[in-house]
Amino acid sequence: MIPIVSIVGTSDSGKTTLIEKLVPELVRRGYIIATIKHDIHGFEVDREGKDSWRHKQAGAHTVVISSPQKLALIRDVDHDAELAELRDKYIQDVDIILSEGFKRNPQPKIEVFRKESRRELLCTREDNLLSIATNQPFDIGVPCFGLDDARGMVDLIEEKFLKGKEPPRVQMKVNGQNVPLSPFVQKSIIGTVRGMISALKGCESPQSVEIRILDNKNSHPPQKT
Repeated sequence: MIPIVSIVGTSDSGKTTLIEKLVPELVRRGYIIATIKHDIHGFEVDREGKDSWRHKQAGAHTVVISSPQKLALIRDVDHDAELAELRDKYIQDVDIILSEGFKRNPQPKIEVFRKESRRELLCTREDNLLSIATNQPFDIGVPCFGLDDARGMVDLIEEKFLKGKEPPRVQMKVNGQNVPLSPFVQKSIIGTVRGMISALKGCESPQSVEIRILDNKNSHPPQKT
């Protein structure tokens, strides 16, 4: 089952900013990430007049927009879905899900708290609070991290939810010789390569990649006989 960690906090506390820090750090370590955003006010993903908007206006229950680079699903629902339901119905082939919001769901949570807000924490340990990202120290029995300490928070996420997960492997040969790579270097290579090629047509979800660099500068022309 794909683990979920919810990033929670009051409006303008910096939830999106924190996710923008956590995702690259997780990707750098070789993990594939999905995110879910909760909006209690509703939203529109297709602009008025666009074909997908016209399909919905015509009465379609579900609209799928597909291109070589992206796919989007627009679907009528009759309730505010739980995180587990969204995961089980719509998300696959990822290592972990980070959600923004969903503070009432039972999933593990990282709360973003700024002392300027002059309020109490939204969550306690009983709410499955995993840690706090804050500029104010707390002593409530969960780890506290600085607002910019993405590495520390990802270390905790990795320990709690990704430990024991078989990491993707990288094999490297230079001039025909195998070169041993540490786990850290392997994860760094995976994150970099996946980030570059996932934007290429037909390479949106790479599982196996083979790259060869052919240097012909030192090659010799064939001998004439």
